[in-house]
Amino acid sequence: ERSAAWGLYLRIDRQRLQCLNERREGSGALVFRAWEERGDRTQFVESDDDEELLFNIPFTGNVKLKGVIVMGEDGDTHPAEMRLFKNIPHMSFDDAAREPDQMFSLNRDPTGELEYPTKIARFSNVSHLSIHFPKNFGAETTKIFYIGLKGEWTEAHRHEVTICNYEASANPADHKLEQITPQTHFIS
Repeated sequence: ERSAAWGLYLRIDRQRLQCLNERREGSGALVFRAWEERGDRTQFVESDDDEELLFNIPFTGNVKLKGVIVMGEDGDTHPAEMRLFKNIPHMSFDDAAREPDQMFSLNRDPTGELEYPTKIARFSNVSHLSIHFPKNFGAETTKIFYIGLKGEWTEAHRHEVTICNYEASANPADHKLEQITPQTHFIS
């Protein structure tokens, strides 16, 4: 039951998923996996230059995000803060300076049990989620083993552009009429 609730990892567009400041290329995508596999300590992402990590997560449809789990080590490399941004594709660290849609102070969670509930009204129509981890508990790098996303997925509806022209008043040149010849009737 709990596994099904945390199934949004299946709805991530993995081809376009980005993790900025990851030490090993492609390791950021490894932390989004099934609930049952969250204890696998061989798959993780670690920051490279400093403690910051930024995930750009595109979905294959629209998501109503209800909760997030962040699992790290029981040490200083565990992230201490998480900032969520919705619908900002290709977000950079410069963009992360803006006000987040929601922010959390994190506790160390080596077992992946602590759920951080989101403000559902604010995260009800998410096609792209950015998760910024600005700091940890004091280590030089941040290490994350699992990120769980809980919510509901719906297929995205694509609306094609329709071009219409409307006339405010009729243009007589557009309307062809047969020539009307006036007839006069005289009564004598």
